[in-house]
Amino acid sequence: MIALLIVAHGNLGDSLIQCATHVLGQRPEALDNVDLSACADPAEMLERARASLAAIDRGDGVLILTDVYGATPCNTVCKILHTERIEAVAGVNLPMLLKALTYREQGMAVLLEKAVAGGRTGIFSINPESACA
Repeated sequence: MIALLIVAHGNLGDSLIQCATHVLGQRPEALDNVDLSACADPAEMLERARASLAAIDRGDGVLILTDVYGATPCNTVCKILHTERIEAVAGVNLPMLLKALTYREQGMAVLLEKAVAGGRTGIFSINPESACA
């Protein structure tokens, strides 16, 4: 199983994990987060991210989901991407996380494709004519 790590601003990672846990009925295994608000500086965030990777990687790799491309969490992730079996996607949202949780047994290539697609297709403009019920 490919592990998932969320590296984000504030408590976004923890909030996304709480939402996924609610939707799925239990907290998914091999899922962790490193939030910027819990770190005093970027070096501490990097250390925590590396420690979390080591703790959750079960040998099949880790997909890191981060929030804003080019911001401190993403820049932190860029420093650890040279490690084998680690990939990353920026722009994390709940649909992306749910897709990633669903497809992480399918291999990294499929997981990357499904996570990105889930993030994109989970965004809609809602208007009075939409089919909200």
